Amino acid sequence: MLTKVSFFDHIMKNAYNLRSIAAKAITQVLEQGQSLSTIIPEFQQKVSDKDKALLQEICFGVMRVLPQLEWLISQLMAKPLKGKQRVFHYLIMVGIYQLIYTRIPAHAALAETVNGATNLKRPQLKGVINGVLRQFQRQQQVLIEQANNHISQHLHPKWLLERIQKAYPTNWQTIVDANNQKPPMWLRVNQLHHTANEYLALLEEANIKAELDINHSSAIRLLNPCPVSALPGFNQGWVTIQDRSAQGCAELLNPCDGESILDLCAAPGGKTTHILEIAPKSKVLAIDIDEQRIKRVKENLQRLNLHAVVKTGDGRLPHEWATDKQFDRVLLDAPCSAIGVIRRHPDIKWLRRNEDIDQLVTLQSEILDAIWPYLKQNGTLVYATCSILPQENSEQIKAFLARHSDAILSETGNSGTFGTQIIPEATGGDGFFYTRLTKQ
Repeated sequence: MLTKVSFFDHIMKNAYNLRSIAAKAITQVLEQGQSLSTIIPEFQQKVSDKDKALLQEICFGVMRVLPQLEWLISQLMAKPLKGKQRVFHYLIMVGIYQLIYTRIPAHAALAETVNGATNLKRPQLKGVINGVLRQFQRQQQVLIEQANNHISQHLHPKWLLERIQKAYPTNWQTIVDANNQKPPMWLRVNQLHHTANEYLALLEEANIKAELDINHSSAIRLLNPCPVSALPGFNQGWVTIQDRSAQGCAELLNPCDGESILDLCAAPGGKTTHILEIAPKSKVLAIDIDEQRIKRVKENLQRLNLHAVVKTGDGRLPHEWATDKQFDRVLLDAPCSAIGVIRRHPDIKWLRRNEDIDQLVTLQSEILDAIWPYLKQNGTLVYATCSILPQENSEQIKAFLARHSDAILSETGNSGTFGTQIIPEATGGDGFFYTRLTKQ
């Protein structure tokens, strides 16, 4: 029996229009520069549990193929919708995306998208939206063929495509193609509870098809993504969602019980918890500059029943939060362009700017220089980014080694590569770079 409050919530959630909510979310990203991953949880609170995945699929999908959708609308409308009507431009985009890329019946996609105008308090625009979508329906095949001839199939901004081509002249196409695909779903098995083989057996019992990774002892790839609620023991901390490439960071750090370990730029906490799963008796300090994201670190620690000291702090100013403390190991997952995880966060293509790269390179070097004195003699520092750009990775480490004579490469890289660079692959891990430095 529903209580008065839950009945009210039930009525409110059943009164929403998912397409208008998606249009609002897309507007915040493309017009206000908001990160889709940051805002999508808030928008998902406005829909029922069964529609959360659809809302995410539409929003992320639109970001993935944005240039194609923009071109199609330009062929269907004489004048673009501007100003306060811009949200209706994105509502039309949501409608076209559904017709091309989802299995939603066309009549349902049309009706719900058109009705979105009422929820956005402009019912007078229903006729315009209906007309544009029906015109697209009639000309869909021809228009898509024309779009393929008129726009770049790479679906990347020009500046970014040029950077990738310059850095990877022989395999840039592989990277771009991987960026434009949906990402695989990787799990990290908490080996304080089960081995990867044991958890794979639990997945099989739950009729979830998956396979082990040969390079990372805790990594399992699901052949088809599923809700976390379907994963055995998720709420009990048996498993975490984490890409296989990201799992390599804590493994390379090789933490040991009893050591003092710093996880710098720690949010949302995936690597913090992985360190503690490997070395549960280590003393971990997790630092991040973002107070909101710090909450995610605490939530992840709580779910996995692990303990770390968690503080808000600026990586460039360790004297404010580390005092005179030194660490046996430091994991620096540095702020970066995130070009290696575009398939998970396709809005990066439209939020990032060319000039951001130099600013990030400067920030990374400042953090590296600031934290190096806080590493003990013979200590280990792992520098990692989810970028594939040499300026943030191999060139950054080359310059750091030139500035610090007491820093040496340890097992990763050489005088040519200065670390391990992973590029995104369709069924593999995300684009990632890491290197291990030892203090002489």
